[in-house]
Amino acid sequence: MKKYLFALIIGLILILAACGDSSESEDASAEESNSTSDESTESDSGSEEAKTEENSDVYFKDNEAKINDLKIKITETKVIPAGESGNEHGEKPVFAIWYEATNLSDKEIDPSTAWIAMFTAIQDNDPNAVNELEVGALPDEAHLDSQLENIKKNGTVENSVAYELDDLETPVTLVANQGVMGDEIGRQDYEIK
Repeated sequence: MKKYLFALIIGLILILAACGDSSESEDASAEESNSTSDESTESDSGSEEAKTEENSDVYFKDNEAKINDLKIKITETKVIPAGESGNEHGEKPVFAIWYEATNLSDKEIDPSTAWIAMFTAIQDNDPNAVNELEVGALPDEAHLDSQLENIKKNGTVENSVAYELDDLETPVTLVANQGVMGDEIGRQDYEIK
């Protein structure tokens, strides 16, 4: 079941791969079509102002990340040792995160895919390589049914995710991007408690 869920999430990630870049390509094509007329200078400056405003709305700060198509608010984090509730079958402790995902578009977005499309978790404890953490099992059974629900436009669904920790001292750094393979929009460190 875990492998099936992981394959499904990977498939959905590919659907969201352009989440952060869709409006930029629309702006670029609008600018190209306007460039042939005398009025294009006014249109281009208007497009640039709109693009600047839109980019200022893309952020990751104070436990909240927002890109063009979605917003994620982190509501709680905690470490769950192996064998305890939320990590019953794990062999390593996990860093569990509870969050709310809001769909800001007409696209089909579910909370699990939204998270994976936007975030990477790193534990910087290797002097030679970036140590991206592996996703663990779902830490909260309350999200078994809702983790893959399609979020309505402007709707919000709660979910949770866990990452397997390599040690219990190095902070976890969450890196937020504008969708899969998009530009980084920010990062935050979370102490292991």
